Amino acid sequence: MNKSEFIKAFAEKANFTQKDAGIAFEAMVATVVEALKKGEKIAIAGFGTYEIKKKPARTGINPMTKQKVKIKASNVPAFKFGNSFKEIFN
Repeated sequence: MNKSEFIKAFAEKANFTQKDAGIAFEAMVATVVEALKKGEKIAIAGFGTYEIKKKPARTGINPMTKQKVKIKASNVPAFKFGNSFKEIFN
């Protein structure tokens, strides 16, 4: 399912127009981005948790040249599904 298919399905479930569902989806994404940029963690009970994980600097190897390469530290957005959500599928 791609983004437009998701928005169409969301619109049907919520009885929204596709335009309104698209606006709601974009607002949700923007809210998540803003909160994560502030360093906040978003925990949605029964669904999951969005957070920023810090990856430390490390040394990697270029597979073509076999040379060692320094990889900078970075912040990576992460999502972890909650246990109650996972149980739906088992």
